[in-house]
Amino acid sequence: MTAFWLSGQATTGEGTLEVTSPWDGRVVGEVSLPTDAQIEQAVADLHAVRQQAQALPAHVRAGALDHISRRIAERADEIAAVITAENGKPLVWARGEVSRAVSTFRWAAEEARRFAGDLQRLDTDPAATGRLAVVRRFPRGPVLGISPFNFPLNLVAHKVAPAIAVGAPILVKPAPATPLTAMILGEIIAETDLPPGMVSVLPVPNAKMAALVADPRLPVISFTGSGPVGWSLREQAPRKHLTLELGGNAAVVIDRSWPDLAAAADRVALFSNYQAGQSCIAVQRVYVHTDVYDEFADLLVKAVEKLPTGDPAADGVQVGPVINDAAAERIESWIDEARAGGANVLTGGTRDGRTVAPTVLTDVPSSAALANDEVFGPVLTLARVASLDDAFTAVNQSRFGLQAGVFTRDVQAAFKAHRELEVGGVIIGDVPSYRADQMPYGGWKESGVGREGLHSAMNDLTEERVLVLTGLDL
Repeated sequence: MTAFWLSGQATTGEGTLEVTSPWDGRVVGEVSLPTDAQIEQAVADLHAVRQQAQALPAHVRAGALDHISRRIAERADEIAAVITAENGKPLVWARGEVSRAVSTFRWAAEEARRFAGDLQRLDTDPAATGRLAVVRRFPRGPVLGISPFNFPLNLVAHKVAPAIAVGAPILVKPAPATPLTAMILGEIIAETDLPPGMVSVLPVPNAKMAALVADPRLPVISFTGSGPVGWSLREQAPRKHLTLELGGNAAVVIDRSWPDLAAAADRVALFSNYQAGQSCIAVQRVYVHTDVYDEFADLLVKAVEKLPTGDPAADGVQVGPVINDAAAERIESWIDEARAGGANVLTGGTRDGRTVAPTVLTDVPSSAALANDEVFGPVLTLARVASLDDAFTAVNQSRFGLQAGVFTRDVQAAFKAHRELEVGGVIIGDVPSYRADQMPYGGWKESGVGREGLHSAMNDLTEERVLVLTGLDL
């Protein structure tokens, strides 16, 4: 049985959470569950250590983050295997996630060293002669970080790393389906010189989360997950500071100016289906200029059909199972609904247990779930457009707005896309699934509020505080 990490100590509670493989259902581990008293202790310790944590010298915070980055790299094979076992993510993508987490903590260490604040001369007005403002950012308080199953390491990293960088204590609640990876991270964090009470990693049952969400000692909530849950958190804690990353139904636009349709088709095929499509920025909607539509559609179907599927632990497999039976059944029902409404399935459309075949559909009715909601599965829809204006209008019709990709060589079209697309990020010449972990990342509309990315998240976890010095000979 795996222990959880309570204020830097490996601890067991009462009862266990059984973790099973999405691929074959075998038990891959058990995690001890914390008692109510242990959850209370974690929150009390975070509250008690908050002043000490924010006073930590930059070299201590940065040194801890450097250590975490280095140790993840040293244990990369072990961690990747655990990710694949509990998440069902193909090993090639699990290894990629570990590599990204190494970079996420390294970036946080660098940002911690330069998170210095600003000076403002105030003597621009005669009444303020001799006055200087020192503007620094301080943590809003301890953080409740709630992470999803689809990136059980790197999305936990995006909660923990910026919190450590700014000196904010944090309680991490990993997804019930994938807690094992987070416990390894907790073990690594416990090796550092951070105050023991600064970080806890607890597999708190969902039924016990309401009390944590309401607890005034946790004034910041950072949540990544489904929209209904995220918006309900905002309703439950209207006076808290919330960062919500709530997903989307990411779109790609293929302009007729793009010179290599085969390469674009390969990218769209791969990043619609990587990790079985269980990514907030997996490609779901594709809008293709009519002049190149037929050629692109043919290339796309061929590219999708070449993707290796199967056991996620096998080398070379790109598409594995979705997380559970309920997810597979829902995805299949959405495909069936679209087909019943007149959609054409160009490839895929079938399911074997939790493995959904990579699927491409055209002529999906606007009322179908696949046209409006986040499928979170290996499914994409294809549509013909007469112009970039029509494509951008179609992209913006979604109530989501996380990221979009535009394959174009026209620099004016690129700036037009940046100006007009109602999304948090526009990727030119590639799919919307591209994310550099240091860049601002987050959505518009129902895709959430706030931004991840190390510097952006550090700003989100902190508030400006001004110090005015008086009587200076400037």
